[in-house]
Amino acid sequence: MKRSSTKMRTIFAEIVIFLFLLLIRENSADSEFVFNKFNSGNLTINGAARVTENGLLQLTDYESSNDTRSAFYSNPVKLNGNVSFSTTFVIGIVSAAALNDTSGQEIAFVIAPQRSQPGDASNAFISKGISTGISTNHVFTVELGTVKDPHVRIYINSSNSVNSTKPADFINGKDKKLSLEEPLQVWVEYNAVDKKTKVTLAQFNAAKPDAPLLIHSKDLSAIFLDSQYDIGFSASTQSVLKSQYVLGWSFAIGEEAKALNLPILPKLPPPRTSPDSPPPPPTSPDSPGSPPPSLSPSPSPSPTTTTTPPKPSKNQKTVIISSAVVGSIVIFALLVFFGLYYMRNQKRKNVPVPSPSLPPVSEVRKFSYSELEEATCVFSEQIGEGASGTVYRGVLPNSESQVAVKKVSGDAKYGSKEFTAEIESLGKLRHQNLVFLHGYCEHEGQLLLVYDYMPNGSVDMFLYPKRNPLYCTFIWSQRFQIIKDVANGLYYLHKGLKQAVIHRDIKSSNVLLDDRMNARLGNFGLAKLYDHGSDSAPASGVVRKLGYIAPEMHYGMPSTQTDVYAFGAFLLEIASGRTPNLVAERGLHLVDWVSSSMKDDAILNTADKRLGGEYAEEEMLLVLKLGLLCCRFQPTARPTIQKIVQYLSGDVAEADLRALNTVDEASVRYVGGGSTPPRSGTQDIFLE
Repeated sequence: MKRSSTKMRTIFAEIVIFLFLLLIRENSADSEFVFNKFNSGNLTINGAARVTENGLLQLTDYESSNDTRSAFYSNPVKLNGNVSFSTTFVIGIVSAAALNDTSGQEIAFVIAPQRSQPGDASNAFISKGISTGISTNHVFTVELGTVKDPHVRIYINSSNSVNSTKPADFINGKDKKLSLEEPLQVWVEYNAVDKKTKVTLAQFNAAKPDAPLLIHSKDLSAIFLDSQYDIGFSASTQSVLKSQYVLGWSFAIGEEAKALNLPILPKLPPPRTSPDSPPPPPTSPDSPGSPPPSLSPSPSPSPTTTTTPPKPSKNQKTVIISSAVVGSIVIFALLVFFGLYYMRNQKRKNVPVPSPSLPPVSEVRKFSYSELEEATCVFSEQIGEGASGTVYRGVLPNSESQVAVKKVSGDAKYGSKEFTAEIESLGKLRHQNLVFLHGYCEHEGQLLLVYDYMPNGSVDMFLYPKRNPLYCTFIWSQRFQIIKDVANGLYYLHKGLKQAVIHRDIKSSNVLLDDRMNARLGNFGLAKLYDHGSDSAPASGVVRKLGYIAPEMHYGMPSTQTDVYAFGAFLLEIASGRTPNLVAERGLHLVDWVSSSMKDDAILNTADKRLGGEYAEEEMLLVLKLGLLCCRFQPTARPTIQKIVQYLSGDVAEADLRALNTVDEASVRYVGGGSTPPRSGTQDIFLE
């Protein structure tokens, strides 16, 4: 009790000091922002760049050539190599109508330790401005150029790009060339887990493409030190009359940048009718029907002039400081209240409470609720959510091990029996391809499980873009290794114990990936122990995900062969990139579509198009045919898990290989019933 009180007082003191320092800092580091319209107070502007009347950030204009301008977010951001970041912005270029020259333009997104490169009077961060190429620059740049040969390039510290390509976007595995002379959306993302930087382009108003344009693998920990960084844009002109604009900008650290509200972004001005006439002012989006006011062009400042945003007035400063003080007092009061409540209940929480609903389990540890609150910082970092509950990231205080803590939802069809089954089953299992269970907790009717933390999430996050903000397509070698990992884990469940374990919930969202992309089978809430040689295990009333369920499960007959069926559906999902519970093509679910394609001698047409044909054909045929063999209608016609492992390792006889080339005797079942395809108009492709 005394140690807890001392610890809480220390935490309070640290928080008070932090809040005080936060108040006296004039500029605090921001972690995210969204600009659907700019104003001069948001930015620090160099050269002749400016914010237009309707909220456009204009970096270059018609008046000047051989010039470089830049604009940076007014507050610095805090970056280091262990933090992911994401940004999206829309750029546009307006040319003089009389000119067709496409040379001499670059616009760049920049992250730098200061707003001007040392020794560079032009404040340039585009490629020709980063000339020293030394590691102490700590400059990261993504450049988009319209110089004769349009390009998109990534620069790190140097004037030599580390990656470069033509501007394009990718939709359904096909690329479409883009012109930098029209408004474009750009996404720049860095994932600190896989150490990859991705750049993606798309036309204005188009959805984000399936795959990035550029992927560069490099750990940026040596580039982004533990200090504040300035982020913004730099642009250059040469001898051509063009204006470069940024229409909107969103940035976030540690998460995906919020999407821009494209319909309300400021409009680009029309091109000038002749080089000698003044540029018309931008039309205000608030009054699209009224003509724009007549404005005289203001003389451009010299390139060396620096325009700073107006300083807040004394009254504004007073309001800001007063708000911060009041907010700090409220936060402090809440912390005191929480601390008193915590200390008052600490003793009660640490006393073991007998749980009549749960039998004692000697293989795993029983945690107190307060231990899990401390490990997860009061359940502050959510990393997953499903029908059975919510998952939080945590660190065990004594071992410093990273863990995932699942709070089983009270209204989920996953009650105390399933909770007990998961503890009984997983507590006895020890295998490199199964998720390790550290322990469990029951607190006031709340059920919790403590697993190993899997930093790369689940397989479905990599197969389907909507589930992963930093989506990246699996390469075939990774997919094939994942299949073998899951097969080895399933073999251990079926054959490696005194009693066999039926998992009963094999699917891509329950296959988790560690820091080396090794696969582990998890979520044993529906698992059931039964004696070897038994035909089936008692049925459960829990409904699982369609597409993975064997036909006999509709009659409540789970067995090791129902696991084999679900594993077969998982094989087809990995190979085709399509989820088994949705229509795949031609009005067919995944299993029937692949089966129909095999009958037509076109089974390779079902391979995932996002692989671009880059796979080992023998392995792809093996996985597709083995998936169909596992998904046969009759359980006795399916291979055992032992035979599956032999197939995947290449250790099978010729007679066994011939079994892969036979088609299931069951007829193909089209969606809606029947054995004939639906009429035209029902053959849409559905992808998650």
